Amino acid sequence: MLKKLFITILAFFSFIPAFAIAHGISGGDAGFIETNDGVAVVQFLYLGAKHMITGYDHILFLFGVIFFLYKMKDVALYVTLFTIGHSLTLLVGVLGGFEANAYAVDAIIGFSIVYKAFDNMGGFKSLGFEPNQKTAVLIFGLFHGFGLATKLQSFSLSENGLVANILSFNVGVEVGQMLALTFILILMSYWRQTAHFFKHAYVTNAILMVGGFLLVLYQTTGLILS
Repeated sequence: MLKKLFITILAFFSFIPAFAIAHGISGGDAGFIETNDGVAVVQFLYLGAKHMITGYDHILFLFGVIFFLYKMKDVALYVTLFTIGHSLTLLVGVLGGFEANAYAVDAIIGFSIVYKAFDNMGGFKSLGFEPNQKTAVLIFGLFHGFGLATKLQSFSLSENGLVANILSFNVGVEVGQMLALTFILILMSYWRQTAHFFKHAYVTNAILMVGGFLLVLYQTTGLILS
């Protein structure tokens, strides 16, 4: 078991730089954003959905959030709080012109994964302190939205059709989020029916925590060197 865990961590670490690059908007998508002038609802819907589905840090955090949620009403509540948070800062960040260092924001996003994994492992209970998880998800959602905003702010966005395009991007993010969550929930429902779920829950969250720490380290290094 320890050997498998070690190999998994090494594999994750080796792919961190590639994931970090993939998480941004590059290639043809970046070219489109830079040259677009006017309303392009469908295109920005697609970009938002694509960005969320390939946004491994957002997906890992949500995976941690729903890990021990069994009722759909609880899943809906926490996902709604996360959605409110990241929608607010995405729109305010881009349309309101509020900026922040992308490395710093992404480091906090990495920490959100560490936080949720630590909570799932019973870390806060062992310390005799348990934060309000709903508030935590909402607050971290704000940072995740700011992370999305920093990606878009790195481009020269045309003012022509900007509001419609950013709203479309935000809706696309929600579509991508629902697609990703649906896939995760289907896999989780099968996994929970096996005897391996509780047996491997601790190790899974330990790996999730290590992944979050590596993301924090990667982004902090980028912040120091930038």
